[in-house]
Amino acid sequence: MFNHLFTDDVVQFLIEINHDRAEDILLKMDKDKAEKVRGLLSYKEETAGSIMTKELVSISATDLVNDVLEKLRNEAPNAEIIYYLYVVDAIGTLVGVVSLRDLIIAQPDEVIENIMTTRIVSVLEDMDQEDVGRLIKKYDFLAAPVVSKQNRLLGIVTFDDVMDILEAEATEDFGEISATKGATDIDLSAFTAAKKRAPWIIILMFLGLITGGVIGQFEETLETVVMLAVFIPMIMGSAGNIGTQSLAIAVRGLALGTIERSSFWKMIRREFSTGFMIGLTCMLLISIMITFLYGNLMLALIVGISILCTFGVSAVIGSTIPLLINKLKLDPAIASGPFITTINDIVGLLIYFSIATSLMDFL
Repeated sequence: MFNHLFTDDVVQFLIEINHDRAEDILLKMDKDKAEKVRGLLSYKEETAGSIMTKELVSISATDLVNDVLEKLRNEAPNAEIIYYLYVVDAIGTLVGVVSLRDLIIAQPDEVIENIMTTRIVSVLEDMDQEDVGRLIKKYDFLAAPVVSKQNRLLGIVTFDDVMDILEAEATEDFGEISATKGATDIDLSAFTAAKKRAPWIIILMFLGLITGGVIGQFEETLETVVMLAVFIPMIMGSAGNIGTQSLAIAVRGLALGTIERSSFWKMIRREFSTGFMIGLTCMLLISIMITFLYGNLMLALIVGISILCTFGVSAVIGSTIPLLINKLKLDPAIASGPFITTINDIVGLLIYFSIATSLMDFL
């Protein structure tokens, strides 16, 4: 069975099982096939080399169309994909590519060199698999050739593998952004899921002590105007919500590659403006409501201004932290939603109580 599987599928299976069992399977496989599999296993995990397959059709630039069609009849059953035929020279260097469509409509006596394209989009063997996926998605390829640093054709990565990769990467990012990394599989036991999720929760719990410390620092203000306590949950919740929205937009932009170095400040300005405008709307609504319910215009002003400032700052924090983490060459998804929420809770309370303390004499 393994002798008839494509090499990339064999590799993915052997990676998942016990090393000794994998070695036993390789020893029983066809020698040439096993050698190809060992070659792929030697690559670093999650690189183009580790996910490529060697079952492809390569041709020469001097071949005739009719000869290539005959070659296809013989080799196509063993190739994973035949929609692209890769043209190589005598030493295996990739020099061009011919689509099956161009091959079929060409004259039988036409030379491949005349119908091939030399504008080749290829990936290096050590390119990260997520980058390979983005490239294939960007160009709508069915496959992409994998080359060495000397541009020698090593194999291809096909779109079906890329779909699996993008799904796995999306799951990983979802786990990071929700602080549940490694625990998104519903088949995990409760104990295993708790073990994987507990570290973030413990960290956030201690960060929550800072929130309590902020409230404690303004104890005198709270004792003077007890009514301020009523709006603490709203300030904290709103700050966390606006920050999480900005976080999602920033992480998504980084994942799609739509945020370039030149657009960094543009995005910060946009998120601040967005947060400010949302804050302005909420400030007007909450101020009217507080004035109507409590008959206290100054209290309405304090809460309204706090909302306005908090929204602007929280939006910037939510978008800035993943961008800074990305600058450090780390996965921006680790700037999880709960982490951003906790940070914005602290910032929101500082803004709220600072404004309240400054204007307390007017209450």
